[in-house]
Amino acid sequence: MTPYLAGVVFCGLLGLLNLVLTYGVIRRLRQHDTALAERPGGGPDADVMAPAGSPLGTFTATTVDGSVVSAGELAGPTAVGFFSTGCAPCVERLPEFLRYAATFPGGRDNVLVVVVTERADEARDTFVAQATAVANVVVEPHDGPVGTALRVRGYPALAVVDDGSVVSSGSELDALPALSQA
Repeated sequence: MTPYLAGVVFCGLLGLLNLVLTYGVIRRLRQHDTALAERPGGGPDADVMAPAGSPLGTFTATTVDGSVVSAGELAGPTAVGFFSTGCAPCVERLPEFLRYAATFPGGRDNVLVVVVTERADEARDTFVAQATAVANVVVEPHDGPVGTALRVRGYPALAVVDDGSVVSSGSELDALPALSQA
């Protein structure tokens, strides 16, 4: 009976240790969650790309239509949106940005959507299909030329560029200039 009792006590102590460790992990995760929520730059004004007034870096990229687009060829104000296929907020914001792009002055020629992905997959094809009607679409990896030129550090990243510089930028549509509804 003594070995049986020792086994029960051992299992009980092991279960108690497990509960204490689990409690510690949960407490630490809650602290981490709170710290992330209070972190500066974590909201809609997050510094996801070059801020307003920054010069536009040089780039050359090929659109899915086969056209070549470069920083020097952007004529007039141009809306630019970066959307990563592995990003849940990007899935939500792409349709909003495309509605904005559909009314942007200059039409499709003045809108650039950059789909950021490392591989060809269904998500990439869906993003491209949605955006092609209202924008020139470039597919590039995370360190691609367009993203590097605009110093993109997070997704989604939205901007309006003009005359070789960033006019406005942010991660939400509110960061871009309002368009008049004529």
